[in-house]
Amino acid sequence: QTISIAKAGITTVLNSRTSVLAAANPPSGRYDDLKTAQDNIDLQTTILSRFDLIFIVKDIRMYSQDKIIASHIIKVHASADAVSGDPRVPKEENWLKRYIEYCRANCHPRLSESAATRLQHNYVQIRQDMRQQANESGEAAAVPITVRQLEAIIRLSESLAKMRLSHVATEDHVLEAIRLFTVSTMDAAKSGINQQVNLTGEMAQAETQIKRRIGIGN
Repeated sequence: QTISIAKAGITTVLNSRTSVLAAANPPSGRYDDLKTAQDNIDLQTTILSRFDLIFIVKDIRMYSQDKIIASHIIKVHASADAVSGDPRVPKEENWLKRYIEYCRANCHPRLSESAATRLQHNYVQIRQDMRQQANESGEAAAVPITVRQLEAIIRLSESLAKMRLSHVATEDHVLEAIRLFTVSTMDAAKSGINQQVNLTGEMAQAETQIKRRIGIGN
């Protein structure tokens, strides 16, 4: 892929040679379930649309989950001194690295005809659902569903096929890619108060008036 840069009078196109994994905190330091995803993420839609998958990770206070996390962190620190020698694995013994290199070098899958048809149908359905949500809520989605998201699902489908050393991305790969896209980016786009409360027309008008009169963070 490539990245277009237009800054300070400089316009150029650079090759993207690596994947980008980014993490960020909400403006208030904690995710606010009463705010929309756009308010919590606080990034321009032009930036968000460039990510293939967007996950919202919340620190939910649960006794069982907190106990597991605490136990894991304690074990990591307790066994830190027990690790001796060079932890790096020789290339000949690193099967996972060799497997990934083989996949990249020998597998270049493309969508099958049935997979392309299923992908087209699901993309149109996703666009229709997001349009309906925008009409009901009166607000555009935090993450716009455009052709970039369609290309992201295609990349995910081909990557899933490549992991299985398949030269064809089948309908099953497309369905799994759509599932990943749904539980990440789609859930992020739909999150917020409108997901928890079905606002009537009067409630939406009241909410708008309250937002106008109360400062952010109050």
